[in-house]
Amino acid sequence: MDRRFITVLGASLLFALLVSTVFYQMTSNRGSGPKAAEATNMTDMVVAKKLLGPGSTIKPDDVQIIKVAKDNFPKGAFSTIEQVVDRPIVMTILQDEPVIDGRLAQRGAGTGLAPIIPVGMRAVSVRVTDVSAVAGFVLPGMRVDVLVTGRPQNAKDTITTTVLQNVQVLSTGTSLQADPRGQAIQAPTVTLLVDPKNAEILTLANNEGRIQLILRNGSDESAAPTQGVNVAQLYSKAGAKAFSSGPTEDQPRPRIIYREVAPKPTAVVAPAPPPMPEQIVVIRGDKRSVETIKPAAAAVPNPGPGDAN
Repeated sequence: MDRRFITVLGASLLFALLVSTVFYQMTSNRGSGPKAAEATNMTDMVVAKKLLGPGSTIKPDDVQIIKVAKDNFPKGAFSTIEQVVDRPIVMTILQDEPVIDGRLAQRGAGTGLAPIIPVGMRAVSVRVTDVSAVAGFVLPGMRVDVLVTGRPQNAKDTITTTVLQNVQVLSTGTSLQADPRGQAIQAPTVTLLVDPKNAEILTLANNEGRIQLILRNGSDESAAPTQGVNVAQLYSKAGAKAFSSGPTEDQPRPRIIYREVAPKPTAVVAPAPPPMPEQIVVIRGDKRSVETIKPAAAAVPNPGPGDAN
């Protein structure tokens, strides 16, 4: 009896264990199926913890890892922090924005302005004033034209001419990015991005004349043909237009048309009324009377001896 009981009990326990194992596997697979599939569709992505400006180098504390769907992983993004540490930033990266390879320079490219300069281009700084820098509104990222005023060798007049057009501003003073509030930046120098040939032109213009930066619309990429203007031309053309109200040589003279105008009607003046007779009050004793004095007739001149006939 004891052996039979032990055998039945053992078989029952074994069956119960087998049922429990099968039930556990079924329930665990049912609950973890979607979550497991979702977990396998996620990946790591490096994003900025704060605003990162150009000219600086990424530090480990500047970035963090977040989970994103593989389908939303941007091209050029990074999955580990080690891939971006010590790489210079060439374009602004906003907070929580993915760190993209195109906004970073290679390690060893340097810090500050150097990694921002594209291969084959040059950065040239020119002296400016509040006037020549458009009151400080020439900001990094904007586009300008460069004018120079000076007197060429053997020339009699000072001339102003456009030497460069549609030039990108790299920095204003030491600022590599514009003020986020759009405020002006007062600085003694502005750094422009040009090719090697235009770097020579810009340097010569900065040394031989006075530089004036002309701010232009960033979407305007057209090149305006100009020939410059000297002092004589300024006063002969522009001055004539500014100070004279008459037509200039470049403007057609107006055609004069004569028309007969009817005479204005003559106003009819009414004759003056006759003078009113004067009246006086005469008192004689206790009597009082009013007498009228007739106006004297106009005197007729006496005819002279020769006017008798």
